[in-house]
Amino acid sequence: MGANHGQGCRGNALTSKGKAAATGVVPPKRQNSSSGFVSKGNVNDKPSQNPQDVKSALRYNALILEAISSIKDRNGSDFGAIMGFIEKKYEVPQRFRRLLSSKLTKLVSQGTLEKVKKRYKIKRTALGTKIPTPKQKDVRSRPSQESRLTISAETLEEAAKLAAYKIAEAENKSFVAAEAVKEFERVSQMAEEADTVLMRLKDIFEQWEDKGDENSKSSPVEVILVV
Repeated sequence: MGANHGQGCRGNALTSKGKAAATGVVPPKRQNSSSGFVSKGNVNDKPSQNPQDVKSALRYNALILEAISSIKDRNGSDFGAIMGFIEKKYEVPQRFRRLLSSKLTKLVSQGTLEKVKKRYKIKRTALGTKIPTPKQKDVRSRPSQESRLTISAETLEEAAKLAAYKIAEAENKSFVAAEAVKEFERVSQMAEEADTVLMRLKDIFEQWEDKGDENSKSSPVEVILVV
C-alpha cells in the first residue's frame, strides 16, 4: 500500500506540472525581419544584411536605372513608363507595382534619382560625390569609432549605387549587341537570296547563248522579264 501511495503522489506531481506547463504563458515569437524590403514603419530603417536581400535590392535598382536610361526622356520618366519598360522586357512578380514604387522612393531619398513633377531622372552627380573628410584637428582630438562606422556605411551605399548603375549599363549594351546580331543575320540572308537570283540569271543566259535557233532568240531584257 505504501508503494501505491508513493506512485500516486508522483503521478499527482507529474499531473500538476503538466497543468502548469499547459496554463503557462507562451513567450511571443520574434518577428522575422529578413524580408527583401524594409517597410516604412521600421524605426531603424536599416537594410537587411541577408546576401540574397542585398542582391534583390541591387537587381531592382539596376532595372529602374536601365529603364530610365533607355527611355531617354529629357523631362524624366514617369512611373507608368518605367513600369511598362520593365514589364515588356522581364517577368515581374505580382507585387511588383508596390515594390517599384517603394524602390523609386528609396532611390530618391538616397540621392540616386531626382523627382520633378512625378517624373524621375538619374542624378549622375550622386555617383561622383565624395565623402567629406573630417578636419585634422578633429581627428587628433576625437578619433571616434562611431564616425568611422558612419563613413564605412556611406562608402558601402555609394558602392551599391555605382554597382547598380554599372549593371544597368551592361545590360543595355548587351541588348544593343543582340539587336546588331539580328540585323547582321537579316542582311546575310538577303545577300544569300541575291546570290541565288544571280546564279539563276547566269544559267538562263548560258542556255540562251547555247541555242542557235534565231527564231528562239530574245534580248537579255526579255529574258529577265520572263524570269
